[in-house]
Amino acid sequence: MFGLFNSASKAYQNLKPAEFAAGLRQPGAVLLDVRRPDEFAGGHLPGAVNIDVTSPDFAKRVAALDKARPTFVYCRSGARSANAAGQLTVAGFTTVANLLGGVMDWPETLVR
Repeated sequence: MFGLFNSASKAYQNLKPAEFAAGLRQPGAVLLDVRRPDEFAGGHLPGAVNIDVTSPDFAKRVAALDKARPTFVYCRSGARSANAAGQLTVAGFTTVANLLGGVMDWPETLVR
């Protein structure tokens, strides 16, 4: 009975902020902020592209991205980006990482 709900492994990685920052240094890495546009405007990680995971056109917009490039997603606390990471892996993205704790745990200053 134990482990019954843990049998399915995730197709994406959950990374702590330091691991996430190191991953972003990979050539060709894509940084995806999946928060609402107003949250993005309030501050985001440098170089991030904003595609709101709650938007009805989320799947259509991410379909335009290169699925072979390592894709790093984040949100405010890590919950929405975990959802987005799952959607990206289902859509065929090969390397997806989620920022644990979101921008709330990001140690560096956000840009506007």
